[in-house]
Amino acid sequence: MYIGLDIGTSSVKAVLIDAAQGLVSDRSVELTVSRPHSGWSEQDPDDWWRAVEAVLDSLAADQPRAMSGVRGIGLSGQMHGATLLDASDQPLRPCILWNDGRADLEAGMLDADARVHTGNPAFAGFTAPKLMWAATHEPEVFAKTETILLPKDYVRMKLTGDRATDMSDASGTLWLDVAGRKWS
Repeated sequence: MYIGLDIGTSSVKAVLIDAAQGLVSDRSVELTVSRPHSGWSEQDPDDWWRAVEAVLDSLAADQPRAMSGVRGIGLSGQMHGATLLDASDQPLRPCILWNDGRADLEAGMLDADARVHTGNPAFAGFTAPKLMWAATHEPEVFAKTETILLPKDYVRMKLTGDRATDMSDASGTLWLDVAGRKWS
């Protein structure tokens, strides 16, 4: 048995599949997006975690035998979100999502270097411009930031304790040297 978790913008979805990739069961918990200002889009990282707990608890209640045989969990999810964590891995503010446009000015400032070092143009929705925005507009949050994780990577950390990402998502942060496959 295997579990797939998708940390989406509108919901957290879970599938329980067997070794032949047949669907055993699935669950979904809706999420809300906060839009405190025009062009802003945020979510509370703890909402993702509560939704993950809810879908896993529901699968366990419905399929206890199958869940006892789970061999692995795969994660997918929304890209580019900036989940800013303190030294205790606690969120410092709501995650600034992929579809948030507040860091357009910062993206413009990064664009030339981003294209050279990462192979990507800089967009306001990418992670690095959001951190620059936080440094300017929320310096107290920026000063306490120890770790920045994407939404699914925050869930991975909560599940395993590991802070990690994959190459595809890392390329959207604007901090990855794509050609060298290392942090820029």
